[in-house]
Amino acid sequence: MSESESPRYVSRITRDTLALVLAGGRGSRLKQLTMWRAKPAVPFGGKFRIIDFPLSNCVNSGIRRVGILTQYKSHSLNQHVQRGWGFMRGELGEFVELLPAQQRLETSWYEGTADAIYQNIDIIRMHNPEYVLILAGDHVYKMDYGTMLAAHVDSGADITVGCIEVPLEQASAFGVMAMNEENQITDFAEKPAQPAHMPGDPDHALASMGIYVFDTSVLIEELIRDANTPGSSRDFGKDIIPANIGRRQVIAFPFRTGSQDGPAYWRDVGTVDAFWSANLELIGVSPELNLYDRDWPIWTYQEQLPPAKFVFDDDGRRGMAVDSMLAGGCIVSGSTVKHSLLFSGVHVHSYAEVEDSVVFPDVDIGRHCIIRRAVIDKGCRIPPDTRIGVDPEEDARRFHVSENGVVLVTPEMLGQRLHYAL
Repeated sequence: MSESESPRYVSRITRDTLALVLAGGRGSRLKQLTMWRAKPAVPFGGKFRIIDFPLSNCVNSGIRRVGILTQYKSHSLNQHVQRGWGFMRGELGEFVELLPAQQRLETSWYEGTADAIYQNIDIIRMHNPEYVLILAGDHVYKMDYGTMLAAHVDSGADITVGCIEVPLEQASAFGVMAMNEENQITDFAEKPAQPAHMPGDPDHALASMGIYVFDTSVLIEELIRDANTPGSSRDFGKDIIPANIGRRQVIAFPFRTGSQDGPAYWRDVGTVDAFWSANLELIGVSPELNLYDRDWPIWTYQEQLPPAKFVFDDDGRRGMAVDSMLAGGCIVSGSTVKHSLLFSGVHVHSYAEVEDSVVFPDVDIGRHCIIRRAVIDKGCRIPPDTRIGVDPEEDARRFHVSENGVVLVTPEMLGQRLHYAL
């Protein structure tokens, strides 16, 4: 076993690492799902929030010093982190800290990803890590950051960028890079209109995952340089990374499966269609994202609820769920749930049908409702006899309908003022 493969070697590096999770984004492409919450706080997978995946990766990788940078409508995110991530042992130097925009160095709020980190330079210096791991708080994946950190140290890199292969037609949504045989990044373009394909593979591009490892001294120097650069947008993908290509040792770290035979699971659930699809993927017999992996658990806050319950067994009124996942506290009462994912506390009343849908916590679905290909936001009360996903024109008048025909329903669309004082 080489030194870089040694658990002790990796654990030393992870102990010397501070992870900073960028969780202040609105995520406007998720439409009304982020009207009252930041994108990292959006529920995912039946019982989790999106933020739980990078945080669980940190804990499972042995990184126990984590700061979460928040800004946009962060109350539910803050509440979730306080309830579910308070198990770190402060006396052992472990923590998950919330770092809201508080104008520590500037008189403005966070104005970009690099600016968010820059405004917390004093906190980075206080913790005095050898390495800083910068993460996006709005992606769903499982990744051992220890492997990436070890590769960063072994290569002698100043900056390491996590990357993954994506279909060329989707690459315009990401930072796209080129690298040589030594994994050195030779070119980096943020969200290019015409992304370059990978050598020998015209159908794929190499995209940034928004994951960066910096030597701390390099990070601080580059943040200060960028803050003093007129016209900078104060962003890692647009400014920091491109400005260092050719100036410093910037290495790509391809995120692949354990056997190195292909790209690993990683989802940017940034649109309603992508979000709906990624949730329903979990229902499959052998999904790419295995939530039942005890070797890599996804940690979260979980309300104490009774088990899901299915009642009535009469012809035409049978409580049942097929090819579905249901969280605790759900009641399926004389109704049918097919190929759907229900979060906690959902009540589906008699004669209703729910199919190909993602239903957030505490939703009440009335009798004789039909719901298909939908995302139902938290707290909705669906009146009896409502039809959703049946008539596209009627859906478009009342709700948001995605490009691929997924219907998004929120309490406000139903005339229910769940979030308003008046």
